[in-house]
Amino acid sequence: MHLEPIVSFAILLAIILIVPLIFERLKLPGILGLLLTGVLLGPNGLQVLDNDSETMRLLSGIGLVYLLFMAGLEIDLAQFRATKYRSAGFGFLTFAVPLITGTIVGRLFGFDWNPSILIGSLFASHTLLAYPIISRLGVVNNEAVTVTIGATIFTDVGALLVLAVCVGINKGNFSALSLGSLLLALLIYSAVILFGFSWLGKEFFRRSGDEEGNQFLFVLLVVFVSALGAELIGVEKIVGAFLAGLAVNSIVGDGPVKEKILFVGTVLFVPIFFVDVGLLIDLPAFVRSMGAIGLTLTILVGLIGSKFLAALLAQLAYRYSWREGITMWSLSMPQVAATLAATFVGYREGMLTEDVLNSVIVLMLVTSTLGPLITARAAAGLTPTSEPLLDLEIEQPEIPSVALEPEQLTIVVPVYNPNTERNLLEMAALLAQHAAGRIVPLAVAPAHAHMDAPELDQALQRSRALLARATELGQEFGAVVEPLLRIDDNVAQGISRASREQEASLIVMGWGQTAGLRARLFGSLIDRTLWSAHCPVAVTRLLQPAATIRRILVPVETPARKALQTVRFASILAKANQVEMTLLHVVDPHSSPDRMTWLKSQLDWLSAQANAAVKPEIQILQAEDVVSTIVQQAHAYDLVILRASRRRSSGIGELTLGSITVPIVKQLNCSVITLGEPQRKPLMRPLYRSHASSVSNSAKSSTA
Repeated sequence: MHLEPIVSFAILLAIILIVPLIFERLKLPGILGLLLTGVLLGPNGLQVLDNDSETMRLLSGIGLVYLLFMAGLEIDLAQFRATKYRSAGFGFLTFAVPLITGTIVGRLFGFDWNPSILIGSLFASHTLLAYPIISRLGVVNNEAVTVTIGATIFTDVGALLVLAVCVGINKGNFSALSLGSLLLALLIYSAVILFGFSWLGKEFFRRSGDEEGNQFLFVLLVVFVSALGAELIGVEKIVGAFLAGLAVNSIVGDGPVKEKILFVGTVLFVPIFFVDVGLLIDLPAFVRSMGAIGLTLTILVGLIGSKFLAALLAQLAYRYSWREGITMWSLSMPQVAATLAATFVGYREGMLTEDVLNSVIVLMLVTSTLGPLITARAAAGLTPTSEPLLDLEIEQPEIPSVALEPEQLTIVVPVYNPNTERNLLEMAALLAQHAAGRIVPLAVAPAHAHMDAPELDQALQRSRALLARATELGQEFGAVVEPLLRIDDNVAQGISRASREQEASLIVMGWGQTAGLRARLFGSLIDRTLWSAHCPVAVTRLLQPAATIRRILVPVETPARKALQTVRFASILAKANQVEMTLLHVVDPHSSPDRMTWLKSQLDWLSAQANAAVKPEIQILQAEDVVSTIVQQAHAYDLVILRASRRRSSGIGELTLGSITVPIVKQLNCSVITLGEPQRKPLMRPLYRSHASSVSNSAKSSTA
């Protein structure tokens, strides 16, 4: 069926909006829904969409490039540097063993050497789908886990290089000279991309300052120029896209530009690519073909078996435990991003058959389900290799050893909602009085092109009224109040800049009731403030006056150093209000006794560092459903304090603000505070000065 491009695009938007939501409600992967929808609406189904149309080819091509770019962007270079030699060793094993196995599978089913080696390269890569699981369990810094994460860079780069060579050979007459020329061109090209664009990106970002739009466009230009350059030297464009991701990896960091890049990809282009892959699948022919079923089973057994053998060899070589070996195997099993992209390229070039494409789809679905399930069981019994709370994944600054003057404490409270103003200021007053600090109620009036515009006058009048009310409330609560009015063309940036100018220790913001909670909590204003703030941001929903709070619950998702700031914030609030505080961690029911002991030591360390007037109670509960357990425990408390942090959540680079924060907040009926941490991760230095010396001494003795 021939449709106008705008009609096809509208259909695609409807698919990527509705289908993943339906499948996630059914507890099925959204990617599966996109693939099946492509099968249903494609040439072998209802013939609504055509994979040969200009619209589909353009959008799917962008999605393919974007997918591999995000794979390179999401590789954790810090993890690789931590254990680079062992990561290189395991990377070689989990690349070479599956490569050889896949090549043998290809030869067994009658493929020539070139496509057989390409099939082997499909086995070689892996996608870290289970990263959120090991992060939640707090075992990211276990050496076996860190080695596996670092090995990803070897497997993905190696698999894409093999793809480049195989496609290059397939396009021309094979000779040793042509192969050498191709490898030399690829080497020079890779050096230009990795070092040239990395240097150019640093210079551009340094000169462009806070111009996020221009930085976003620069990164996109790097991606597609790299993809074009790869095609010019005779290799597939996804190789260039992946190298571009590695080149800008350290430049964009975890800031707002990276968020925008991943948002555009995961929301629009990558889902369209998965729909296009579904258009290529002839499901009836696949079901009828017994040969395809035999090939599928062989590929499944070959991939799972070869990844297991590679993990076993690494386990024996590095003297890891069986549990660590199984964890390495399960982490390196899932095949999603690089595998599917390379298969798509091989199929399009005529090197791989439709049976191989169908088999890889099944492989992707099986391994992306089986791998995380095994990881959840195996990693539950692991303990970190390093000393407690020394996370390899984050470089933490030292806790200050010099106590600052009390009058330096500053809490900025943006006032823009009269309904939440009173409770916010009362909580800020409690914190400020605890350390003899001050409150800065802040009103930001949106700027206009003309400073005499009537709209600006109205905004200024409203802001002054809010500040006058805030001053009265602050003085009522006995706090030192210094109101501040600011005109800015961006409200979030105005909050961040004013907070920086005032040397704020903390920003206290509020949101309304449960209606539109996710949008308010993680939406435009608060989200941009979290990204740009130099200090922690406490986003609050207070259903009762702060002074009436008697019991505080602090769920600790990952009992590691990165949870320290949230525990400290809760302990200061508990001390200021003279209330009880409980640290709660929900652990997997299959956790080993050694892990339970380690968890107890972690929580004891967090409790000691909080330095609260009353020692927090520690609870460790074993349960399958973390969210429902925390919600059930919260019924006995007045306030729940959660940590809001960005992290990887899938193999295609999707980001979420904590894996349990959003679902917990949606179900809680009590007051909630989510503490968002700044990108540079300072430890709230001014806020903790009343006991900074003792904290510093304790930290030094702990890390000695």
